[in-house]
Amino acid sequence: MPAGGFSAPATSGVEFEARITPIVVISCIMAATGGLMFGYDVGVSGGVTSMDDFLIKFFPVVYRKTRENLDSNYCKYDNEGLQLFTSSLYLAGLTSTFFASITTRRLGRRLTMLIAGIFFIIGVIMNAGAQNLAMLIIGRIFLGCGVGFANQAVPLFLSEIAPTRIRGGLNILFQLNVTIGILFANLINYGTAKIHPWGWRLSLGLAGIPALLLTVGSILVVDTPNSLIERGHLDEGKAILKKIRGTDNVEPEFLELVEASRIAQQVKHPFRNLLKRRNRPQLVIAILLQIFQQFTGINAIMFYAPVLFDTLGFGSDAALYSAVITGAINVLSTIVSIYSVDKVGRRVLLLEAGVQMFFSQVVIAIILGIKVKDQSNNLGSGFAVLVVVLVCTFVSAFAWSWGPLGWLIPSETFPLETRSAGQSVTVCVNLLFTFVIAQAFLSMLCHLKYGIFAFFSGFVLIMSIFTVFLLPETKNIPIEEMTERVWKQHWFWKRFMYDNDEEVDDGPAKTSGKINGYDNSQL
Repeated sequence: MPAGGFSAPATSGVEFEARITPIVVISCIMAATGGLMFGYDVGVSGGVTSMDDFLIKFFPVVYRKTRENLDSNYCKYDNEGLQLFTSSLYLAGLTSTFFASITTRRLGRRLTMLIAGIFFIIGVIMNAGAQNLAMLIIGRIFLGCGVGFANQAVPLFLSEIAPTRIRGGLNILFQLNVTIGILFANLINYGTAKIHPWGWRLSLGLAGIPALLLTVGSILVVDTPNSLIERGHLDEGKAILKKIRGTDNVEPEFLELVEASRIAQQVKHPFRNLLKRRNRPQLVIAILLQIFQQFTGINAIMFYAPVLFDTLGFGSDAALYSAVITGAINVLSTIVSIYSVDKVGRRVLLLEAGVQMFFSQVVIAIILGIKVKDQSNNLGSGFAVLVVVLVCTFVSAFAWSWGPLGWLIPSETFPLETRSAGQSVTVCVNLLFTFVIAQAFLSMLCHLKYGIFAFFSGFVLIMSIFTVFLLPETKNIPIEEMTERVWKQHWFWKRFMYDNDEEVDDGPAKTSGKINGYDNSQL
C-alpha cells in the first residue's frame, strides 16, 4: 500500500512503567484519522473515475470510449489526464515529505499534523467544488501535501505517545485505518454512484469529515515528550510524559529520551551516515521493500478496482460492489497481521503471501487471456465471480504481509542515528513508486492486456526469492541487538558489518558495549 506507518521502537530493551491512559487512547484515535483520510483518498479516486457524471464533465473522451466500444476492452480508460487525477496526489505527497521532515523536527508532531489537516480541508473543498480539470488536479495536489505531512507526523506521533509494549501494534493499526478508509470510500462510492449528476461531488466532499477530525484533534492534543525534549523543552516534556504514562515514576524513560535526543543531535549528517557501508543492508532492504510493495500490483487494484472490474465487463454497479468486497477483505486481513506477525514471524507471512499472490495473478491472467478479447467480453457470471474471488485472495495475502510488513521491517532495522533519515527515504521511495504505478497502470493495462497480471506475478516471484535469501527474520529481536544477532549472522549481509569504529561518521552509536552511546546503569 501507499505510505502508511513507521514506528519508532524503544531505544533500549527496558520496559518502563506506563499505563494506557485516556489521553493516550484519545490521542491515538485522533491521530488515526490521518490514516482514514489517506485511505479514503486512495479508495475514492477509482470509484469516482468510473462514474458517468464525473467522466462527462472532466473526461468526455473517456466517456465516449466506454460507451461506443470503439477501443479494446482493456483501453477504455487509457487517458493521461485520468491517470494524473489519481497520481498527482502521490507526486505532491513525495515532494511535501521533504518539507514535512523539517516541520516535524522543528515545529513538532502536533503542528505538522495540523498543517496536514489544513491541506486536506483545502483539497477537499477544491475537489468537491471543482469546475474544471485544473481545479480538480490542484485539489488533488493539496490532498497530496496533506498526505506527505500526515504520513511523516502521524505514525511518529502514535509510536511516541504509546507505551512501548503496544508500539508494534499501533504501527499496523495505522495501516489498518488506511484500509478502513479505503473500505469507507468504496461503500460511499457505491451509494453516490446512483445520485445524478452530483454524486461524485459528495464522494469527494465527504473526505472532509476525517480531514476536519484530524485538524480539530491536532489543536486539542498535546505534543509528544520526544518532540518537546528534542526542541529543548525539557520540563514541559517531563510533565507531558507523566501525564500520558499515568505515573510520576518516569525518570528512567525521561533520561533515556534526553540521552537519545542528545545522541541524535550529534549526528550532523544522518543521510551521509545512512550511506555508510555498515548501514547498507538496512537501506537496501528498506528501499527494495517499498519497490516490491508497489510492484505486487496492489495499488493498481486498490486505485482502479471499479475501473478494472468495469473493464472486465461487470458493469458500473457490479464493479463498485466488487470493489467494496475487496476493501472489506483488505481490512479483515490486516487484522490477521496484527495478531500473527509476532507469533509466526515476518518471513513466514511474506513467503506464504508470495505463493498466494503468485497463484492468484497467474490464474487471473489465464482466465482473462482466454475469455476477454479486445472487442468482446465472454467472461460470464461464473468466471466473473472467480475473478473476484482470486482478486480477494490476492488482496488478503498482501494485507497480512507486504502491506504492513513493508513498513514494520524498516522501522525495526534502522539504528537510532539513521532512523529519521531512513524514515524519509522509505516514505519517499514508497510515494515515488506509488506515483509511477498510479500514472502508468491504465496505459499498461491497455498495452499488456491480461499480461499485466503476469507482469506483476513475475515481480511477486522475484520478491519471494529475495525474501528467502536476503531478508533476515527480525521477530522478537531488540533493536539494539539487531547488528549482533541479525546482520553479523546473515550469510550475505555480515560482510558489510564492522567491529571497529573506522566507519563511524559523526554519531556516537558505536561506543564500547553500551546501548545507543550510554550504559543503562546511568539510569
